[in-house]
Amino acid sequence: MKLHRIALPALNLLALVIAWELAVRIFRVPEFVLPAPTAILATMVKHAPALWRNSLFTLYESVAGFLLSVLIGVPLAIAIVWSAYLRNTLYPILLLFQSIPKTAIAPLIILWLGYGDLSKIVIAFLVAFFPVVVDTAMGLMSADGDALDLVRSLRSTRWQEFVHIRMPHALPAFFSGAKVAITLAVIGAVIGEFVGASNGLGYLILLSTSSLQTDLVFACLIILAAQGIMLFYLIESIEWLVLPWNRSSHAQMAEPAFNAAGRGG
Repeated sequence: MKLHRIALPALNLLALVIAWELAVRIFRVPEFVLPAPTAILATMVKHAPALWRNSLFTLYESVAGFLLSVLIGVPLAIAIVWSAYLRNTLYPILLLFQSIPKTAIAPLIILWLGYGDLSKIVIAFLVAFFPVVVDTAMGLMSADGDALDLVRSLRSTRWQEFVHIRMPHALPAFFSGAKVAITLAVIGAVIGEFVGASNGLGYLILLSTSSLQTDLVFACLIILAAQGIMLFYLIESIEWLVLPWNRSSHAQMAEPAFNAAGRGG
């Protein structure tokens, strides 16, 4: 079953790449409009040092922004659930702030914090922050009512209720939000690099676009996609280690999707 889950997407991706290569060659599409996959691969080999160096900058900014969103978002989610006053005051502010496009405030962040790594980390944090807060808070609030009634009948403190009931129950929701947040952090880092940077894959994309090096742009996009996938599955692997009892639910969710995909093929 595991081989089937890996092989099916790989075959679909391979078919897409082959169709892309053939279409570019048959219709003689100019390379600056849409380069062939073989041309992109050759560019990745040719510019490997620059791509590697800039990808490390973007990866660092993405991971740092994500970790900052966890360090601030989880305590804030606990505070929102702990206090009805904070829930009624902070939650609307969070919703209001989330509705503001981060691309609109990115220039202000660059203006306030400069062109260094800190501004990119803050932008990545702002993009990744909301899923962590919301999913963690929802997990804390949806704790099993019977279990809460039981510990309350034993005269447990509110802190004991949080530590032994709410927090363990919220872990699956936290990891769900974290998997969304880590991919959004990559987007946030690139947004910051678009606005103002001297390194990173976003900066390299801007340079390549201005000189019509579309093959290098696609090389950067492939690396960004690979980074997002790698970070997503890293969080999922941590989830599997921390929550072994939650593995069966993942398998049950994945099974119908892959069976449907197999029937569709």
